[in-house]
Amino acid sequence: MKLFYAPGACSVGIHVLLEEIGRPFEAVRVNLREGEQHKPPLSDLNPKAKVPTLERDDGSVLTEYPAIAYWLAASNPEAGLLPDGTDNIARAMEITDHCVATLHMQGFSRIFRPENFAPSEGDRDAVKSKGEQIFSKGLDILDGRLAGREWAVDSYSFADSALFYVCFWWSGRLGKTLPANIERHHRAMLARPAVGRVMAAEGLRA
Repeated sequence: MKLFYAPGACSVGIHVLLEEIGRPFEAVRVNLREGEQHKPPLSDLNPKAKVPTLERDDGSVLTEYPAIAYWLAASNPEAGLLPDGTDNIARAMEITDHCVATLHMQGFSRIFRPENFAPSEGDRDAVKSKGEQIFSKGLDILDGRLAGREWAVDSYSFADSALFYVCFWWSGRLGKTLPANIERHHRAMLARPAVGRVMAAEGLRA
């Protein structure tokens, strides 16, 4: 398998899952700032021009974080990344989608790329502020979910990788404080050997 990733991007969560699984894979670094996502080989594999992109052993390509995370968990049951039972799987998907579709796409995108939401430069601070509100509210909701829990669902799962990457952005990239339960979860993630290997490989600091 090949994972096309950018250091510190959302692909860091998929990178973690691959390390947890322990199967051989190649991590292919993509420099987003230099526009490598728009050039071969990635542009030939994924016309969406984004990471994560996973090229599987049979040459087929899988895109979009929730789909890749679920597929990795479901196709590698021995890794214990797929929760037990339909309800827990649905909850894991619910949390993953909340992280990706709301905190990332609605919140962080406004903070990091305000020009995509406000043609007028004078409106961009307001856009960033709205992004922080969306992100903070999302974290508070997830913090409530984690009350009395070690992991996002009843056991460690693919959902924890999504929660990890948005929390890394909030605390590690933006320097903001995580809610108490989220902070506890984040520290537990950072203590996992797979996460440590990914942080080192991508040159990241918590």
